[in-house]
Amino acid sequence: QAQLVESGGGLVQAGGSLRLSCADSGRAFRGYDMGWFRQAPGKERDFVAVIRWTGGVTKYQDSVKGRFTISRDTAKNTVYLQMNSLKPEDTAVYYCAAGRFGSTRSEYDYWGQGTQVTVSS
Repeated sequence: QAQLVESGGGLVQAGGSLRLSCADSGRAFRGYDMGWFRQAPGKERDFVAVIRWTGGVTKYQDSVKGRFTISRDTAKNTVYLQMNSLKPEDTAVYYCAAGRFGSTRSEYDYWGQGTQVTVSS
Protein backbone atom coordinates (compact mmCIF):
# COMPACT_ATOMS: atom_id res chain seq x y z
CA GLN A 1 0.00 0.00 0.00
CA ALA A 2 1.45 3.31 -1.05
CA GLN A 3 1.94 5.80 1.73
CA LEU A 4 3.73 8.97 2.67
CA VAL A 5 6.06 8.72 5.64
CA GLU A 6 7.41 11.83 7.35
CA SER A 7 10.53 11.95 9.49
CA GLY A 8 13.00 14.47 10.87
CA GLY A 9 10.91 16.22 13.49
CA GLY A 10 12.15 16.89 17.00
CA LEU A 11 12.96 19.47 19.63
CA VAL A 12 15.14 22.44 18.69
CA GLN A 13 15.96 25.80 20.21
CA ALA A 14 14.77 29.01 18.63
CA GLY A 15 17.09 30.00 15.81
CA GLY A 16 17.96 26.39 15.06
CA SER A 17 17.28 24.23 12.02
CA LEU A 18 15.58 20.98 11.14
CA ARG A 19 15.09 19.11 7.89
CA LEU A 20 11.91 17.14 7.44
CA SER A 21 11.65 14.31 4.95
CA CYS A 22 8.62 12.76 3.32
CA ALA A 23 9.20 9.43 1.62
CA ASP A 24 6.86 7.92 -0.95
CA SER A 25 7.23 4.32 0.09
CA GLY A 26 5.35 2.85 -2.84
CA ARG A 27 6.45 5.15 -5.65
CA ALA A 28 2.77 5.87 -6.06
CA PHE A 29 2.89 9.64 -6.08
CA ARG A 30 4.91 10.33 -9.20
CA GLY A 31 3.21 13.14 -11.06
CA TYR A 32 1.72 14.63 -7.91
CA ASP A 33 2.59 18.04 -6.56
CA MET A 34 3.78 17.72 -2.97
CA GLY A 35 2.91 20.01 -0.09
CA TRP A 36 3.69 20.52 3.56
CA PHE A 37 1.09 21.62 6.08
CA ARG A 38 1.27 22.11 9.83
CA GLN A 39 -1.15 22.00 12.70
CA ALA A 40 -0.55 23.60 16.08
CA PRO A 41 -2.60 22.52 19.12
CA GLY A 42 -6.12 23.88 18.93
CA LYS A 43 -5.62 25.34 15.47
CA GLU A 44 -6.46 24.49 11.90
CA ARG A 45 -4.07 22.62 9.64
CA ASP A 46 -2.37 25.36 7.63
CA PHE A 47 -0.46 25.41 4.37
CA VAL A 48 3.32 25.78 4.61
CA ALA A 49 4.81 25.08 1.18
CA VAL A 50 4.27 23.18 -2.07
CA ILE A 51 6.46 22.04 -4.94
CA ARG A 52 5.56 20.94 -8.46
CA TRP A 53 6.16 17.28 -9.23
CA THR A 54 8.81 18.43 -11.69
CA GLY A 55 10.48 20.32 -8.87
CA GLY A 56 10.74 23.56 -10.76
CA VAL A 57 8.11 25.72 -9.07
CA THR A 58 7.44 26.34 -5.37
CA LYS A 59 5.08 28.38 -3.24
CA TYR A 60 5.30 29.31 0.45
CA GLN A 61 3.19 30.68 3.23
CA ASP A 62 4.29 34.26 3.89
CA SER A 63 5.43 33.56 7.46
CA VAL A 64 8.03 31.00 6.34
CA LYS A 65 9.38 32.71 3.22
CA GLY A 66 13.13 33.14 3.43
CA ARG A 67 13.39 30.61 6.28
CA PHE A 68 11.96 27.37 4.85
CA THR A 69 12.90 25.63 1.61
CA ILE A 70 10.94 22.82 -0.02
CA SER A 71 12.70 20.48 -2.42
CA ARG A 72 12.30 17.02 -3.87
CA ASP A 73 14.54 14.22 -5.03
CA THR A 74 12.59 12.28 -7.62
CA ALA A 75 15.19 9.52 -7.74
CA LYS A 76 14.64 8.89 -4.03
CA ASN A 77 10.90 9.61 -4.14
CA THR A 78 11.40 12.00 -1.26
CA VAL A 79 10.34 15.56 -0.52
CA TYR A 80 12.20 17.73 1.97
CA LEU A 81 11.40 20.78 4.05
CA GLN A 82 14.52 22.57 5.25
CA MET A 83 13.57 24.81 8.15
CA ASN A 84 16.02 27.46 9.32
CA SER A 85 15.77 30.28 11.87
CA LEU A 86 13.03 28.40 13.63
CA LYS A 87 10.70 30.28 15.97
CA PRO A 88 8.50 29.03 18.83
CA GLU A 89 5.46 29.78 16.66
CA ASP A 90 6.67 27.16 14.18
CA THR A 91 5.84 24.50 16.77
CA ALA A 92 3.30 22.10 15.24
CA VAL A 93 2.75 18.69 13.76
CA TYR A 94 3.98 18.83 10.18
CA TYR A 95 2.25 16.81 7.48
CA CYS A 96 3.22 16.12 3.91
CA ALA A 97 0.57 15.63 1.28
CA ALA A 98 0.24 14.67 -2.38
CA GLY A 99 -2.17 16.47 -4.67
CA ARG A 100 -2.37 19.58 -6.82
CA PHE A 101 -0.33 22.75 -6.62
CA GLY A 102 -2.42 24.59 -4.06
CA SER A 103 -2.60 26.02 -0.56
CA THR A 104 -5.84 24.48 0.67
CA ARG A 105 -6.33 21.06 2.23
CA SER A 106 -9.02 20.12 -0.28
CA GLU A 107 -6.46 20.17 -3.09
CA TYR A 108 -4.56 17.24 -1.60
CA ASP A 109 -5.66 13.61 -1.82
CA TYR A 110 -3.09 11.75 0.26
CA TRP A 111 -1.56 12.58 3.63
CA GLY A 112 1.23 11.32 5.82
CA GLN A 113 0.89 10.63 9.53
CA GLY A 114 2.73 13.77 10.63
CA THR A 115 5.91 14.53 12.54
CA GLN A 116 6.16 16.76 15.61
CA VAL A 117 8.34 19.86 15.54
CA THR A 118 8.84 21.70 18.83
CA VAL A 119 10.80 24.95 19.03
CA SER A 120 11.78 26.12 22.48
CA SER A 121 12.37 29.77 23.33
